[in-house]
Amino acid sequence: MTESELMTLRPFASKYIWWKRTDDAMVTPERVVAQVMNIGDYGDVQVVANSIGDNYLCHVLQHAEIGQFSARSWTYWHYRLGLVTPNETMPEMPKRRLE
Repeated sequence: MTESELMTLRPFASKYIWWKRTDDAMVTPERVVAQVMNIGDYGDVQVVANSIGDNYLCHVLQHAEIGQFSARSWTYWHYRLGLVTPNETMPEMPKRRLE
């Protein structure tokens, strides 16, 4: 991720990861992006998506941790990013595995 992209994410770190200091949230920009993808308003999603691009959004989605996405967001982003078509089976959301 470029310095410019990181600077674009800074305001979203404090808005969507409110329980951490901005600098602490920015240690994991993937988490900031996941939060915007999951609960961001339309304008914020557009800013982030246009700034970092679909490849990074795909990376965040494909490496999502348990609980980062609601079922609705999970489905939306898979279709929005062209990772599945209506005729394909939606990948399972990340889930905890008991060993």
